[in-house]
Amino acid sequence: MKILILSRNPKLYSTDALVTAAAARGHEVRVVDYLRCYMNITSRKPRIYVDGEELVADAVIPRIAAKHTFYGNAVVRQFEMMNVFTLNESVAIARSRDKLRSLQILAKRGVGLPVTGFAHHTEATGELIKMCGGAPLVIKLLEGTQGVGVVLAETANAAESVIEAFKDLNANILVQEFIKEADGADIRCIVVGGKVVASMKRQAAPGEFRSNLHRGGTAQKEKISPEERAVAISAAKAMGLNVAGVDLLRSNHGPVVMEVNSSPGLEGIEQSSKKDVAGMIIEFIERSAVKPPKPTKSTDK
Repeated sequence: MKILILSRNPKLYSTDALVTAAAARGHEVRVVDYLRCYMNITSRKPRIYVDGEELVADAVIPRIAAKHTFYGNAVVRQFEMMNVFTLNESVAIARSRDKLRSLQILAKRGVGLPVTGFAHHTEATGELIKMCGGAPLVIKLLEGTQGVGVVLAETANAAESVIEAFKDLNANILVQEFIKEADGADIRCIVVGGKVVASMKRQAAPGEFRSNLHRGGTAQKEKISPEERAVAISAAKAMGLNVAGVDLLRSNHGPVVMEVNSSPGLEGIEQSSKKDVAGMIIEFIERSAVKPPKPTKSTDK
């Protein structure tokens, strides 16, 4: 099978792990920089090229960076037009990358979430803070990734100042309740083909509330409860993602979803869980690429 991995850097752990897993199973695998791709958009025979070469594949693994979602997703859609199996469909990637849209979809499906507010006018700041249960609050930029643009406001005055500062920058923001009982930890679940195949607990560094490994957080293998497993699967299903990283917080009212990632990193989860997640992804492609399964469709269009 010919497998293309859409990634800007073949040296990244996740990309290299997928290449190694695919090659070990006898597949012809290649890493392609999606920003170097260009497309012939036609109804008769859509094609896609890189450096003058037409790309042909049986399956595509999108590893699209958040800042390149628009163009990267256009490349994924082109492969879909060519009837090539894509590990995650473009519409599912778009859903998960839009934080507000993804939260609205999850809420519609009844998936547990932190109390979340969204507003445009700063005049509504006080009501927004009250609606989310008061300080402390977490305030997020919609476009932020890996913990960037996430602020913990410990008082109402601090929350008002942060919200007004973000709005002065004409930035879209989310305001969420702070799950204090999580104690700076979250649970990352990797879902492949509707099953949780690995999970880990990420603990924030001392003095930090964000548990991202890029911010000094640590990771360890974690056994999840049946309820947490069900929530992670439901969240991936709501997004329509075949492969997803679902981040959960353990709250007093049960597991709540913080984010659903369409291109989850593999290094932390493989090292902590001691599981070959990349190999499981390739196995899923083997089962699915010949006759692609109908991905779980979100009710959101």
